[in-house]
Amino acid sequence: VQLVESGGGLVQPGGSLTLSCAASGFSFSTSYMTWVRQAPGQRLEWLSTIGPDGNYTRYSSSVNGRFTISRNNTKNMIYLQLSSLQSEDTALYSCAYETIRGKGTQVTVSS
Repeated sequence: VQLVESGGGLVQPGGSLTLSCAASGFSFSTSYMTWVRQAPGQRLEWLSTIGPDGNYTRYSSSVNGRFTISRNNTKNMIYLQLSSLQSEDTALYSCAYETIRGKGTQVTVSS
């Protein structure tokens, strides 16, 4: 299993960013996929999960209405659109399959 995230960076408060995760090594099109994040000194936080066909999505209350999860089963990719970003969203964002996480991509929200 390999999960590789990209798309992180420095963004101003109120800004937007789209994260991507390339998945391989398992049956992606039949798998639930998840985004999580971890800020320094904080616990790992679940953000969102998407079902195999993309019709099932769930969000944590902290990001509901601001983040959007999606997937492309043809490309074995999942995405997380981040909007209305706040300083509290600064963290290392990772995609996950079952208990396996990628190395993550850093998102820093700062003016």
